[in-house]
Amino acid sequence: MVILGLSGLLNDAACALLKDGVLLAAAEQRKLARYFQPGQVPEEAITACLRIGAVRPAEVDCVALVRPFASGNEMAVHLDLRQKFPNSQIVLVEHHTAHAASCYFASPFEHATVLTLDRAGDFRCGVLWRARGLQLVSERELYYPDSLGDLYGRVTELLGFKPNAEEHKVQWLSATTSDDRYVDLFRDILCADDAGWPRIDRSYFHDELRTRGGFSARFYQRLGLEEGAEIPASLHAPLAAGLQRAVEEAVLRMAGEGENLCLGGGLAFNALLVAAIERSGRWKNVFVQPAAGNAGAALGAVFYAWHVLCGQSARSGVGDLCLGPCYGPEEIKQVLENCKLRFRYVLTADELISAAVAELNDHKIVAWMHGRMEFGPRALGNRSILASPLNPYSTENLNIYIKHREPFRKFAASVPAELASEYFEVGPNARFLATVGRVRPAHRKVFESAILGADLVRVHTVSRDDNPLYWKLLHAFGEATGLPVLYNTSFNLFGDPLVCTPRDAVRSFYSSGIDSMFVGHFLLQK
Repeated sequence: MVILGLSGLLNDAACALLKDGVLLAAAEQRKLARYFQPGQVPEEAITACLRIGAVRPAEVDCVALVRPFASGNEMAVHLDLRQKFPNSQIVLVEHHTAHAASCYFASPFEHATVLTLDRAGDFRCGVLWRARGLQLVSERELYYPDSLGDLYGRVTELLGFKPNAEEHKVQWLSATTSDDRYVDLFRDILCADDAGWPRIDRSYFHDELRTRGGFSARFYQRLGLEEGAEIPASLHAPLAAGLQRAVEEAVLRMAGEGENLCLGGGLAFNALLVAAIERSGRWKNVFVQPAAGNAGAALGAVFYAWHVLCGQSARSGVGDLCLGPCYGPEEIKQVLENCKLRFRYVLTADELISAAVAELNDHKIVAWMHGRMEFGPRALGNRSILASPLNPYSTENLNIYIKHREPFRKFAASVPAELASEYFEVGPNARFLATVGRVRPAHRKVFESAILGADLVRVHTVSRDDNPLYWKLLHAFGEATGLPVLYNTSFNLFGDPLVCTPRDAVRSFYSSGIDSMFVGHFLLQK
């Protein structure tokens, strides 16, 4: 049984491939093609997944397509898919159903409460589900415009960032202050109904204003400003913090309490929100689908078709989430030679790791590209930029001279999973960088440059099973320095998606201040 899942055709298109219950591949269109055309079938993502799975189009039994998928004539998409996959059944999966399936069937739970939250997926922006066995039952729904995601997007635009793209910046900005002066303002906007679910007070919005988040005179009055006035920089962090706190409280009310909670949908990308739920004590276990947004719904599409429509109980999960393409030595060598670059081929894995440790211990910034590309927005050690925490200039070099981003956006600390508790307090969702942890007091000085605020830090726990090469690198660095931790940020520049191919890697390497790059067993140095 071969199932192809497609999602995000209007925003962040992706493809996933499941064969006989095993998740073989998943990839996003923008990573592969470096462009995205809304409403079009993601050709490059489909081709890559079929190639990885060694599946011909005629062998696809089912195409599970997540709504919404067309802004105009949906028939064109149907006809295109029928032509591409002549022997397949086309199945439509509702947007939040795909989100729910993507997190519940990827979780280790046989029963759970599932909460899916996003901006406005097919008019619904939130659903609470009860999941047991192969069944997903909707218990309560939240409809646009009572949307937490929409409010977050409005504040994102108000603070000068791009809505529906840079909400993560507001999240990290919120962690830089303990100023809670605007929490009550956002609590009032998210005024809860009798059951604790938000019913947004629209008087804080201007129905005809389409700029700066569309906030009304009443909102500005609460800030002590004239309507439409520029928000002073001194208020940016307090506004972000007020929003973040109020949203966390709202989600905790919506979720309730119990044994197992699964989170999906775009709002589940908010690692501070996930950490707040984990620390609340209301749930014994919390699982977050790490590719929680529109792209990750492709996973939900194949899981839904396999478990619910086909009635199959055997679960695949998402594995190590490195589900994209990989490139062999000949492919890499051809790119490097075509670009007329000087390189050194490192023969063994031990020599490769020794060379990388030497570079990092010399306070070099290292690009690290190995194995299959990660699915989702986070680098998990296969498409990463690495730096030593012992480098006093790592923050300045990574954020200012390489990533060209705001200083409040900190990088993650990768640590072997079995050693994580020595340095950090963090939960299991750190496996996929889906939560934040706290630095233990004894190590606060060492990780000072990565601390978000209140001892919070992004933690990435690496197991030997998930990523053996990266795990060995962390241990080798620890043997050389006494600290088995590396700073890790995604290998991409200027808002581009994560690098996919060797050519993408070369372009980013020579367009940045990165000192060294390991692409497979090839070492390039400036």
